[in-house]
Amino acid sequence: MNPGGWAEFAAAWAAFLVSHALPARPAVRRRLTASLGEAGYQIVYGAVSVAAIAWLIAAAGRAPLVPLWSTEIWQMWLANLAAPLACLLVAFAVGAPNPLSFGGPAAGFDPSRPGVVGVARHPLLVALALWAGVHTLANGDLAHVLLFGGFGGFAVLGMRALDRRRRRELGEAEWARLSACASDWPLAALLAGRWRPQSPPNAARFVLGLALWLVLLALHPLVIGVSPLPPS
Repeated sequence: MNPGGWAEFAAAWAAFLVSHALPARPAVRRRLTASLGEAGYQIVYGAVSVAAIAWLIAAAGRAPLVPLWSTEIWQMWLANLAAPLACLLVAFAVGAPNPLSFGGPAAGFDPSRPGVVGVARHPLLVALALWAGVHTLANGDLAHVLLFGGFGGFAVLGMRALDRRRRRELGEAEWARLSACASDWPLAALLAGRWRPQSPPNAARFVLGLALWLVLLALHPLVIGVSPLPPS
């Protein structure tokens, strides 16, 4: 066993957490946006985040192999069924009005017609949690369980942290008004009768989500080195 592999993995996790937590702190964000502008901040923050994630995934692959469970066909099928759902959530969430989470502007949001926010208040984080959860099941070695389990925990804790921050920033009355038809957890508002889809899904975003899934499916064996498809 190579202990140096665990040291790199730990360092990559530290870099990932710092790169996400520090720039998001209100005081730090204000300084960065003052220097870079909002668009510049988003570009730099996104680039640093992608680099940190890439290093973390690579470090997990170089960590010592410690098997925890064997991968079964049903686990691979579950991951392949969940992946397009996660991609559709991303496609419908990016750029959509959403003052309750991150990744979307507040302008144009109608609380009575919340769109993807009716499906999930934090659609990007739900997509991350879904992707991470099924990948945890499909990768039964210690490093990848820590990797994907950590991503899932990061997503769930992020939802709670964002809720507290937005509730504090908006105030209780405005939070209640904006979140009246939003889902705390996927489809919760639909099941509770607080929200009903009022128009067909946007076809362009639907196609974009499926295209994203197909691209990731094609790139998986090239970038990760293994096919995500179950053996025939």
